[in-house]
Amino acid sequence: MITVNQTQIPEDKVLAEMQYHPAESRREAMFKAAESLIIGELFRQRAKTLGIPVSDDTVESSDEDFIEALIEQEVAIPDASEEDCRQYFEANPGKFETSPLLEVKHILLAVPKEDDAGRAEAKMRADALLDILKGGADFGKLAKRESSCPSKETGGSLGQLSRGQTVPEFERQVFVAEPGLMPRPVESRYGFHLVYIERKISGKPLTFEQAREKIAEYLNEKVRRKAIAQYIQVLIAEAKIEGYDLQVDGSPLMQ
Repeated sequence: MITVNQTQIPEDKVLAEMQYHPAESRREAMFKAAESLIIGELFRQRAKTLGIPVSDDTVESSDEDFIEALIEQEVAIPDASEEDCRQYFEANPGKFETSPLLEVKHILLAVPKEDDAGRAEAKMRADALLDILKGGADFGKLAKRESSCPSKETGGSLGQLSRGQTVPEFERQVFVAEPGLMPRPVESRYGFHLVYIERKISGKPLTFEQAREKIAEYLNEKVRRKAIAQYIQVLIAEAKIEGYDLQVDGSPLMQ
């Protein structure tokens, strides 16, 4: 039984919270859920002490309004200065540039994300079609015959793509690839894609003035996370927590 300053966090709450913390094992998911609920309960108790409106139930992932009010009242979070932003810009040459542009065509073998058997079958089919393409088959004709995407009517063409126009799992692989047929199928939430990059135009460097806003957002978020982690450590140090050894340093909750 986990208690936070004599307030119990029952096992059924931990089990319900696990759905918000996907992990490689049930044990790891349970630990993450327990940490989240303990930290949430510390926030709830501190908010009540300060007179911030909060429900009587142990905080869950969806309860964020009073936490934001608590952080705003209790945590000093400085904004990144012009000098901070410029130092970061100069220390990371080449990191700030416009999005590359890709001209891409694909063949989509669509299958629902939750269909494990269907996914395995689609992967085998994608590998077989990839071998056919490597053997010199016409991509456009194969797309028209095999693809589940409406782009099949134009030979699988997706036109010109920049970052942010496709789902992240597709973008991560395609934007680092070289022109030509990608050597392996690309898996996304929609299924498996056979991808041919017809053209790649590299991004152009941004000036400091163009990059400053994004740098400030990044640095401010980094400082915010650090300040909140330190605040949580203070709450933990002042609390009596039984049934769980809570170590915030390195916790994925604060990454």
